[in-house]
Formats: sequence, C-alpha cells, structure tokens
Amino acid sequence: MKTRNTLLLSAALMLTSGLAHADLSANIGWASDYFYRGILQAPTSASAGLDFEKNGFYVGTWAADVKDGLEIDGYFGYATEIQDISYSVGFTGYYYTGDFDDTYQEINLGLGYGWATLDVAVGEYDNFGAGTQDYTYYALTIANKGFYGKLAGFAQDFEGEYLELGYGTSLAELDIGIAAIFANSDLVGDSSESLVFTIGKTFDIQ
Repeated sequence: MKTRNTLLLSAALMLTSGLAHADLSANIGWASDYFYRGILQAPTSASAGLDFEKNGFYVGTWAADVKDGLEIDGYFGYATEIQDISYSVGFTGYYYTGDFDDTYQEINLGLGYGWATLDVAVGEYDNFGAGTQDYTYYALTIANKGFYGKLAGFAQDFEGEYLELGYGTSLAELDIGIAAIFANSDLVGDSSESLVFTIGKTFDIQ
C-alpha cells in the first residue's frame, strides 16, 4: 500500500507541475477476451486509462475489469529514440480489487531497432502472503505495417511461453486489433489457442 500511494502521489505531482507543456491523453477500450502475457484475465473486458508524457518521461494509470473485480495499474518511466534505436526504462505496479489476484511490481526495460523490440520485466509477486515470488518476463516482437509477431515467456519462479500473432489498424479514429495467442502447458496448465478482438480510442486532452 505504501508503494502504491507513493506512485500515485508522484503521478499527481508530475501532472500538476508539467501539464502546461506536456501531452495528456485518455483511452478507452474493449476486448472480446482480456489476455495479458498469454494468460486469460477475463472472458470479456472494458478498460480505460490516462497518460502523461513530457520530453520522454511518462506516467500513467490504466484499469480493466477482471473476473472478480478490477485490475488497476500504475506506471512511470522514460523512453527515447536515437536514430533507429529506441530505449526505455520504467516501473509498473499491478493492483487488484477482490480476490482475483495479488500485487505485482516490476522494473521494465526495452530496446528496439527497426522492426524488432526486446522487452524485459524483472518483478516480484506478493502471492497472498504465502511468500513472495520473483519472476522475469521477456518478449521479442517483430512488427511492420500493423502486423506483428511476439514470442514471450517467463523465468525464475514463473515459467511458460506463448506466441502471439496479430494485426492492428485505425478505422474511423478507432484502434482495431485481432490476435491469435498460442500458450503452452507450462504457462496455462493445458496448451491453448485463442482468438481475440479489441477496439479502442485515444483522446488527446492537451
């Protein structure tokens, strides 16, 4: 709780101090099935978020309904690009109402070049008081002209891999996506294949 309150306070201070010279946006969305990192969170889900960015620094929050409550995320970090190479470092906290899941907190690292992006998250899971678990998430994504493929998985106390293939585009100012997700048995208990549709919209506030 202390970490969460500190995160929200930092976000509020950044919004207040830099609002006049920064980009502020909001987003809403819906998914036919809410999958995150290859794992089903809810059979259908609505979401909304708020993002602030200034000179590469960003802070934001995002929420979605899950099976037994809400997922509420908070994040901040820095991202930049030098020629064709992009870099990012940040923090993300995942918090839940109800008993669906417990808190995750992680450091996020990203490196991109051309069509390829490598993302790594090093985190800790509270595990309902049964002893915290450490995990590393990794994902290699190849994307071009709306099409993408992602091979990703977990190491340390978590394990399992998945493959995600998809396409995203904008139509009438709406962001529309379709993805096929193939998860192995180490990740989800039984190997599974899923087809997911998403639709969303981003609003520029300033």
